[in-house]
Amino acid sequence: MVNLQRLNTYFELRKRDWWVLGAFGALILLILLLNVMPFEVGPFPAAWNIGLRQPIDDFQGWVIGHRAEHPLFVYFFDPLSNVIDIGIRAVENFLLWLPWPVIIAGMFLLGQSAGGLRLGLLCVVGLLFMGLVGLWDASMQTLALMGVSVFIALLIGIPLGILSARYDKFEAGLRPILDGMQTMPAFVYLIPVVLFFGIARVPGVVATVIYALPPAIRLTSLGIRLVPAATIEAATAFGSTKRQTLFKVQIPLAMPSLIVGVNQTIMMALGIVVIAALIGAGGLGREVLVALQRLQVGQGLEAGLAIVFMAIILDRVSHAASKIDFTHRPQEGHDFRLFPSKWARFDVIWSIEQGLARLYGAFTGMAKSLATGVAALISPIVRALGYKHAAEATPGLLRTYSYALAAVLVLVALLLISRLIPFLAEFPASWNLSLRGPVDAAVAWSRDNLYRIGDLPIGTGPLSDFLTIYFLNPLRLLLQQQLPWFVVILAVALMAWAAVDWRLALFTAAGMFFIGLLGMWENAMDTLSQTIVAVIVSLLIAIPVGILASRSDAFAAFLRPVLDTLQTIPPFVYLVPVIMLFNVGRVPGIIASVLYALPPAIRLTNLGIREISAQTIEAATAFGSTPWQTLFKVQLPLALPSIMVGVNQTIMMVLSMVIIAGLVGGGGLGLETVIGLAKNQTGRGVEAGLAIVILAIVIDRITQAWGKKREAGAQGH
Repeated sequence: MVNLQRLNTYFELRKRDWWVLGAFGALILLILLLNVMPFEVGPFPAAWNIGLRQPIDDFQGWVIGHRAEHPLFVYFFDPLSNVIDIGIRAVENFLLWLPWPVIIAGMFLLGQSAGGLRLGLLCVVGLLFMGLVGLWDASMQTLALMGVSVFIALLIGIPLGILSARYDKFEAGLRPILDGMQTMPAFVYLIPVVLFFGIARVPGVVATVIYALPPAIRLTSLGIRLVPAATIEAATAFGSTKRQTLFKVQIPLAMPSLIVGVNQTIMMALGIVVIAALIGAGGLGREVLVALQRLQVGQGLEAGLAIVFMAIILDRVSHAASKIDFTHRPQEGHDFRLFPSKWARFDVIWSIEQGLARLYGAFTGMAKSLATGVAALISPIVRALGYKHAAEATPGLLRTYSYALAAVLVLVALLLISRLIPFLAEFPASWNLSLRGPVDAAVAWSRDNLYRIGDLPIGTGPLSDFLTIYFLNPLRLLLQQQLPWFVVILAVALMAWAAVDWRLALFTAAGMFFIGLLGMWENAMDTLSQTIVAVIVSLLIAIPVGILASRSDAFAAFLRPVLDTLQTIPPFVYLVPVIMLFNVGRVPGIIASVLYALPPAIRLTNLGIREISAQTIEAATAFGSTPWQTLFKVQLPLALPSIMVGVNQTIMMVLSMVIIAGLVGGGGLGLETVIGLAKNQTGRGVEAGLAIVILAIVIDRITQAWGKKREAGAQGH
């Protein structure tokens, strides 16, 4: 007789897990019985639609009719909109007023000071590209929009992060709000914002601020919480007040984390600022959107590359700034080193580096001389005004920041020269590096030659047909028609039960049922089918690549800049090159989603395997395990918690990208949102937006729970 307890121990299953398996078996039996029943179970009943669209459209009509007189708009929304608009116009006019050489030189000096000569030159190349493709003004408009958005986000986020770090109850109350904000795809923020702020740039800024707030709050709180308690106690022992401790101890020590938060805020803001072109935000996003709508791939690629350069520049500069030790700030910037130090053995490289070193020495020498001269001029004036201590501190302060002082004076001189020479005032129109002609020709050639390569069943056409016929269509048909709606809900609830408990199962079932009540069941199943296919393809690529990266340092080093670039590119931009090869439809959205979602899964697979202790691997080898056995029986099981986090991130990024793919005919909830925004049908957009949010939360909670369960299991063993 079989010992059930021993069998249970062997499979490491708890009693609840047996119940879950039994429930899944019952569900499969129910599906089989439904297939042989004489009656047919239809899609989600249309009669159950709660009709949310009409009340929202009525509310929209009320808002339009009372916008000019209602106190909420007269005294809150309109003044707030005016203040934001004034800020955008001021920053935009200032950037467009500045001569282009001043902006390029300023970014070079900033990049060089933060990260070295290579970063400074990268800033120059990126900005020059924006001008050469005729997108200088559009780039400055996007930079102004993003600058105002990031400033407001940090103005709100940093104080909230400080409060969160100081008060645990406030942090506990804020956490679910931030979780919800980070779960929502960027598209969803545009819908309610348009209702209260209309269209154009101001609602784009408001949506961007909401979307970019969570990292600013979380990383500010994290940085302050990580300050050692002994340091706080020492400051208190020396008589520091709470305010002095915060501003003179905690914030300086937390500055690297704060700047990482600024970096993340900037990148998230840039991503949604581009999407905000859908509601008239303008700038580079509008260029990409128009190109996508007209299928002008060359124009879209130019604007897309300009966005990529802007993203890379801002990402690299802010990331380099996070590495600066603000408690012991260096007196000067990085030296003018262009090549890796190991290349110095080559005579040509050594000669170049020596020339750059002399140039840097001349600049720093000039900077110190300028600081001395300015101190000699300022100190007597300050002393005459009665500020004796300030006059004594001025020379040392100016010498400490001599590099920054010289940089400012160089920029002022360049500004004066540029204003006197018309050629330097605006970016020369004659400097033109148009990619449109060659790219459009390449698109035409690709369409004619890569759709099907010779008589072979390979090419973009066969690949698109294969994904559509054998995966997308069958899965959509299965979820929309073949599986009854309540079976899908039960299956999702059972997965939640298997991951955690009945509470999550009940929550997910209620969420899925509410999607049906919104009248968005078929669209949600379409989106879910696309998400499933894209996630499977992403993981089939990412996990093997992550395993290879964990086993080869050289391959990991080669992969790092590729993944950095993929993570830096705003999601909107992925659609441009994809439609070159696949035209429009669901497949371009799938391919773009895969590209967008690959980095987290690759990185976390690599990280999870590399974090396994060497002693564990040695023990497996000592017991005679082959490399394959060690990988599949030791490394992958122990790395599973990290891999599951990567899976969660991949799913959420795929879902976000599949929604954006509605712009190129991806269908599903994304297309419903696009139509709602484009045709000013707020009710339709809100229904689709709520369905997106619910679907995202359900998937996020289940996958996060699976990851935590695996992590707990790994720690238990």
